Amino acid sequence: MSHIELKDVGKTYRLGANTVTALHDFSVEIESGEFAVILGPSGSGKTTFLNILGGLEQATRGEVCVDGELISALPEAKLTNYRRRKVGFVFQFFNLLPTLSALENVMLTAEMGDGQGGDPKQYLERVGLGNRMDHYPGQLSGGQQQRVAVARALAKKPALVLADEPTGSLDIQTGIEVLDVMRTLNRETGQTFVLVTHNAVIAQMADRVVRVGNGEVHRVERNAHPLEPRQLSW
Repeated sequence: MSHIELKDVGKTYRLGANTVTALHDFSVEIESGEFAVILGPSGSGKTTFLNILGGLEQATRGEVCVDGELISALPEAKLTNYRRRKVGFVFQFFNLLPTLSALENVMLTAEMGDGQGGDPKQYLERVGLGNRMDHYPGQLSGGQQQRVAVARALAKKPALVLADEPTGSLDIQTGIEVLDVMRTLNRETGQTFVLVTHNAVIAQMADRVVRVGNGEVHRVERNAHPLEPRQLSW
């Protein structure tokens, strides 16, 4: 479980002679064990936020705290350790290694967690792929590949799971199945899940919804009765 707090976070990029602001005074708090959705259109800064939270990018200013640790001030070596041990990533386009089987893809990530996650096979079984462990990505459907990606993210037993448009490459039914797997694991393990999306429907299943635009937090909402993924109306 991970408690997250961002205070006045800013992120700017230099593009030639121009400065582009991706985040501006971005402040948000997410409680441990929550399933949080960061909702906003393309270009709203949600992926930049996710990359900073995951330690893939450094904020230009402001504070990023995870479980009381100021990760925005960590040197690169400690930031690498933070990514390896604490964070699991689920990407839109799966990012599986095509020459490795489903099990080998999961095992590769499990090894980064120094064995703290246990047997990699159990994670494929949990996402319903116990009979597909020896299959290569090219032999799996898009939904099955994304399930492997979820299993891979969980294999090192991270306290924090970050998902960037995880249903963006899937059809509606397959997307619902993947969301159902993620929501079930969130409840069973108590791991904090942060999912970014432009799809307002997905926000209905979140404990907390952070609406963003133009690099700023516009509104934060708490769902007293979040829907199950299979109850969503697309």
